[in-house]
Amino acid sequence: MLTQEKVESSNTLLIIFTLLAVIWGGLVEIVPLFFQKSTTTPTNELVKPYDALRLAGRDIYLREGCYNCHSQMVRPFRAETERYGHYSVAGEFVYDHPFQWGSKRTGPDLARVGGRYSDQWHRIHLLNPRDVVPESNMPAYYWLDRPLKDPVIGAKMTALRKVGVPYTDQEIAEAPQALEGKTELEAVVAYLQGMGLALKQSR
Repeated sequence: MLTQEKVESSNTLLIIFTLLAVIWGGLVEIVPLFFQKSTTTPTNELVKPYDALRLAGRDIYLREGCYNCHSQMVRPFRAETERYGHYSVAGEFVYDHPFQWGSKRTGPDLARVGGRYSDQWHRIHLLNPRDVVPESNMPAYYWLDRPLKDPVIGAKMTALRKVGVPYTDQEIAEAPQALEGKTELEAVVAYLQGMGLALKQSR
């Protein structure tokens, strides 16, 4: 007969039972999310897949490690909603792969930054943050003011379509042309300016 003492004194048994507990807990917590409408369908008709420029901007955002200091998840607490706006809901991010939720917040949360500042403000802020926020400790991203080169943008959109993002053949075919003459800075600004708009505009 297995007793608690036997399990705790045997490394093998302890590992087996720990794994079983973690697997069972994961199944109970994670699997139902795949069948809940609130986590698998867009919050409203304003939630759209990223266009080519915003998708390229999102990739640059990830490349530069912006997520290390900025979360994109407003928690459902009064202190957060008063500062940032409506709390984040899963349906806003059904086309995000991977989504940018998280808890690290050295800089402000960016979930609702879209439309809060002008394009020009964002450009200045990215090139030298202290020009608009003197106390900022964010590094300057001056190298973003260079031509945008993303020769595989169509392939990225095709891959995203395979995981459920409803890009059309036409959108994929026109993606390279949509990036012509653009800079990395413009792409990041386009990405930032789209954040959180779907929920804000529907209220």
